[in-house]
Amino acid sequence: MSLSKQKISIEYKYRGSIAFPDTIEAKDIFFRTKQAYANHEKMSIRLVFSNAKLAKLKKYQKGASENELKNLDFYIELGEILNFNTKDAQQLKKRIQVINDTAHSGFNITKRLKLINKKQKSQAKQSYLFWDIENFSSVSSIFNDIIDPYNISDENIFLAANPDSLYLKKAEWEANLYDYGKTLNSFHFIKCDHGKNVADDILLENFQNANLQNANVFILTFDRELKERFAEASNPSNNVYIMAK
Repeated sequence: MSLSKQKISIEYKYRGSIAFPDTIEAKDIFFRTKQAYANHEKMSIRLVFSNAKLAKLKKYQKGASENELKNLDFYIELGEILNFNTKDAQQLKKRIQVINDTAHSGFNITKRLKLINKKQKSQAKQSYLFWDIENFSSVSSIFNDIIDPYNISDENIFLAANPDSLYLKKAEWEANLYDYGKTLNSFHFIKCDHGKNVADDILLENFQNANLQNANVFILTFDRELKERFAEASNPSNNVYIMAK
C-alpha cells in the first residue's frame, strides 16, 4: 500500500508527482533528494543509504531486502522525474536481486571454505583467488562470499577456463560479471589449451610464480589432487582455503 501522490516542485516550478512507497524511510529520502537536487549537489545512493547500510547490502538480508528495493525504486523514479543520473542505484538494485537469487539457491560458499594447511589461520596481508570458473561459475556467490568480504583486488584474482567451456559459457559469465562492473579481462584470465586438467595446472603455475607469503589463498576447484598440490607448494605463512564438500 502506498501513500497518495506527492507533488514535486523545485524553485516554485512543478516537475511532476510521485507515489510514496510504504516504507519508514520514504519521506526522508524524498526531502533529502529534493533538497540535494535544488542545491545542485552530487546525486548518489548515499541519499538513500548510509555507508554502513551499503556495506550490509553486499550480503543477504533477512526479508530479501524488500523495503530497500522499494526505496531504490522510489529514488530511481525521482531521478526519472527530475532527470538526474541513477545508474549507481540501478546497479545496486541488480546486485541485491542477484544476492537474493543466490541465497535462495542454497549455495553458500562461506560455510564450505576449509583451511587445509594449518589448524589456525595466521595474520595475512593480502588475499588471492585462484578460480576455475568452469567448475565454479556462480559469480555472485564468489563475489559475495569471498571477493568482497576479503577485499580481493582484481590483480589478485586468477581465472582459468578450457576452450570448450569458454566457447559455451563466455556470454553467460560476462553477463554475470557485468553486474559487478567487471569482465573476464578485469582479472588475470587465462584461456587454456585443450587437454585434461590444463586449467588446473595453469592455476597452480600462476600460484607458484606469485611466490606468495603471509596471504590468504582461496582455491576454487573440485580436483582433490590439485588441492593437495596447492597446499604442498604454499609457503607455510599462507592460509590456504579450499572448498569442502
